[in-house]
This record gives sequence, structure tokens and C-alpha cells, in this order.
Amino acid sequence: MRLGISTVAIAAMSILLAGPAVAAPAEEFPSQAGPISVATVAEGLEHPWGLAFLPDGRMLVTERPGRLRLVGADGALSAPIGGVPQVYANGQGGLLDVALDPAFTENQLIYLSYSEPGGPGGGTAVARAKLAGDRLEQLQVIFRQVPKLDSGHHFGSRLVFLPDGTLIVTLGDRNRREHIADLKSHVGKLVRINSDGSVPADNPFVGQAAYAPEIYSLGHRNAQGAALNPATGALWTAEHGARGGDELNQPQPGKNYGWPIISYGREYAGGKIGEGTAKPGLEQPVYYWDPSIAPSGLAFYTGDKFPAWRGNAFVGALKFKLLVRLTMEGDRVVAEERLLEDLGERIRAVVQGPDGYLYLLTDDDDGRILRLTPAS
Repeated sequence: MRLGISTVAIAAMSILLAGPAVAAPAEEFPSQAGPISVATVAEGLEHPWGLAFLPDGRMLVTERPGRLRLVGADGALSAPIGGVPQVYANGQGGLLDVALDPAFTENQLIYLSYSEPGGPGGGTAVARAKLAGDRLEQLQVIFRQVPKLDSGHHFGSRLVFLPDGTLIVTLGDRNRREHIADLKSHVGKLVRINSDGSVPADNPFVGQAAYAPEIYSLGHRNAQGAALNPATGALWTAEHGARGGDELNQPQPGKNYGWPIISYGREYAGGKIGEGTAKPGLEQPVYYWDPSIAPSGLAFYTGDKFPAWRGNAFVGALKFKLLVRLTMEGDRVVAEERLLEDLGERIRAVVQGPDGYLYLLTDDDDGRILRLTPAS
């Protein structure tokens, strides 16, 4: 029997734990737009990775070891949602991003990216399922990375729906660079699929036998940030470099973004990567960081709670444990501000909430959901 959204909401609320954790005092941090307050919404999450808001204001949050939870507005965590697929919880792998179907209010479908076990190790996969109270139903795997590899690194895994309803999945190089040049593989690529996993007829390499038809763009090391700019509808990604050379890109269909042929970073052991920083036929980043900030999570701010930030891009930083604010003019970055430098926690995800505030996930054994508001 099909569950209406009100039924789903009631059933989901029934599994929330009896009461929220006692809220810790908010912390205050400086910014160029004035002081900001950072409050803990929820804690006790084991390496949370992805966050999506439901229409009623509750949140779906993934935990990398393989758990999906509902989080109430009061911070109460549900028991783990049933029916989540088995994950290859190795290194950076596990249960990763979560996204709602554009028609969620009608179909209650959600999408999960995760490292799926199989072969010699695992590979990024995407599944969709119906959220029905305390479990997922009708789970269907709609995409599997080819090939699966024995590596716990660089799964990519951010999910973004484009304005036409197709789904972008970011895929890392799995720390196996030799597979990137294989155009039949998904390693080091962005892929674009329909919501049922089929291949859009207008993908750039459809009909070309040398290419996997799902490929949207090439030459990516490990994009763990991806978002649409709501003002333009354009896709943007934030991508890990090696020792330096993290990139902000605006991926275009069919284009090659250079990894590992060109990079602004260097090998971890020293020495240049590939052939330098530029080569004809390979795209330049819109912006890059050197030294590396280890970017994860990306959001464009469109709310009214921080008027001075409207149109800015926000990127989480794992390495320096801070939040980066980028002032944009069209498709250019014209200024950078580093926020929350004294927070002392790795920022895994950045999401604008329906209330106009910014929400962050901290990557820790005892990870938190944080809410940023203007300080009183």
C-alpha cells in the first residue's frame, strides 16, 4: 500500500528516541559580516557524511559505517533506518551521500551513494528506495562503478540532481590512477544518469564505443563537494588535490579536467604530478588551493538570514578544520574568507537548511550537526 507523506512523517516520528540530548551552549566566531553563532543541533553520530532535509524540516543523515538516521528539529536521533544496503566500510568508504528525489512529496524516494562490496574490494554504487517510516522499501541499485577495486580511497560519491531531473554522481580515482585513462571505466569521472539509472540520450559520449555512456566529464581526482548554483542552474564541484592543488570546477559535459596529467599540487613524497599545470585540451580549475584544504561539501547560499553572504559559495575543509566562504562574481571567485578556524573539527558537509541557516556535519567518531546563525 502506498504511504502518503503525512503517514510517513507520523511513522518516522514514532521511532525518534524519547528525548533530545541536552544542547551545548552555542559558540561565537568572527566573520567579515559580523559575529556568527554555531549551535549543536545533534551529536553522537559516527562519521556523518551526507545530510538532506525532508519537507517537514527533519533531516536524513548518513553515518559512514552504514547507518541512516532521522534527526528531529530538537536533535533527537532515530534508531538506524532498516533496509539500508550493505556497505564496504573500508578507509574512506561506507554509507556516504543522501539525496531526495525531486518529486519526493509524491513518491517518497531517496537516493544513497555508498561503497558496495564486491570483486576484490568495492566500488561506488547508488541505490534508490522508498522511505516508509522506520525502513527503506523497494530498494533498487541504479548505478555501479566499473570496475570495483581493492582500495579504501577516493570514492567521490556526492549526489546532485540537475534542473532537468538527471542525477550527477561524483566518482573518485580510487587512488588507482592507471584506471583513469580507461574510458570504459567510471574511475575518476562524473557520471550522469536518469533517476531510474538509465543513460540520458544526450550524454556527451552516448554512441561512442570507446566510452562508458554514463560519463559526463573526465579527469577528476576525488570530488567530495558538488552543488548547483541556484542563480544559474550550473553544476559546481570541489575536488581534492594531492599535496596542494584542490580545485573548484564548473564541470561541462565531455570536458577533461586533467587529473593526473595536470595539477597545481605535488606528489605527497615530493615531485611534480604529470606534465605540469596546463596542457592544451585539458580544462583549468575556476579556483584552486595550495596548500590543500581537503575540501568536502559545497553549498551556494541563497537565504535571507545572512544577506551579505547571498550568492556566496561555502566549502568544508577537512585538513584545516574550517569553513571557506568564496565571494563569487559570475563564474569567478573574487575573494575568500576562512571561518570557524578555532572550531577544531573536520567539516564534512555543508547544506543550506529550509530555514535559511547553514548546517554543517563534523567528521568524527562523535560527529555533530551544527547550525550557523547570526549572533544576537
